[in-house]
Amino acid sequence: MDGFRLDASMPTNSKQEQPETEKPGASKRRRSQVIIRETRNIYRRAFSETQLLDLIPDGLIDGYSYNFITGGDVDALSYLKIVLREQNLNYLLFSTWCMAADDILQMEEWLESGKIKKIDAYVGEIFPGSYVYEYKKLTEVIVKYGGKVCVFKNHSKIFAGVGDKFSFGIQTSANINTNPRTENGCITINDEIYQFYKDYFDGIVSFVKDKK
Repeated sequence: MDGFRLDASMPTNSKQEQPETEKPGASKRRRSQVIIRETRNIYRRAFSETQLLDLIPDGLIDGYSYNFITGGDVDALSYLKIVLREQNLNYLLFSTWCMAADDILQMEEWLESGKIKKIDAYVGEIFPGSYVYEYKKLTEVIVKYGGKVCVFKNHSKIFAGVGDKFSFGIQTSANINTNPRTENGCITINDEIYQFYKDYFDGIVSFVKDKK
């Protein structure tokens, strides 16, 4: 099998799931989705961002997934840097529960330089209230370059984008903020994984009205 399939009705158990009753004014939550694809896997370990960047000496290859276990100064943005080392991005979406101010400034630098042309951001519901400066700055930066910031009940850590050479998806256990904990991550290079995440996040309705 070298293709893929999307399936929102994977078997779970013998009990029939009952549909949730939506409360008036409640945010409409998207159903779970899955992509199944046979691919070649590469496994690596890293204990610093510098080491992580050096673990793919031959470059990223279409159809491959790169699996990592990390510790030290590695966060979600570290995986994105691997991709940016090889290509500029026409579009990027990212999803995180929270993020640090320094990482927002890094994204602003990439947007200003043209390294990334447009970003859509998806953050957790705690972000506007608990990270007031960061949320304000993120919205200012993203909207300035034609993107959007969506706030919803979110705990996923995802990047997906398309660039000069290839499309990709990144899944990590880490938020976009550096911490010393052991984390895991995976970079997959193909068009399907990018479109899988793009289609899902395009359907998210933000708690906060778009300021564009």
